[in-house]
Amino acid sequence: MADPELEAIRQKRMQELMAQRGMGSQPNPEQQTAQEEAKRDAEERRQVLLAQILSAAARERLSRIALVKPEKARGVEDVIIRAAQSGQIAEKVTEEKLITLLEQINTQTTKQTRVTIQRRRSVLEDDD
Repeated sequence: MADPELEAIRQKRMQELMAQRGMGSQPNPEQQTAQEEAKRDAEERRQVLLAQILSAAARERLSRIALVKPEKARGVEDVIIRAAQSGQIAEKVTEEKLITLLEQINTQTTKQTRVTIQRRRSVLEDDD
């Protein structure tokens, strides 16, 4: 009953949509290795830039923070790199400067936790 051409078009369109959403077949091995290579290069450039900006003590402190909270360390690295690229940092960042930067970031990102207690009423209780 179904037209074979119509079915072929539907299959082709379905594959295109799945490929756009990343749900399709695995990417080509060449594309995958190229993406991995690009990620490694970007990370290497990032580390070289941080080595130029941070003093040895500051890099050590940041690496210790990364062991406990990797996302926070990554955010601090991003802030430092952006400041260096925009010219706000003229000299190497010492450990003391890193500590003050961390304190500023902590005060900005502090979340206040609230606890609300809702008591359930028993079905058998009377409201008389």
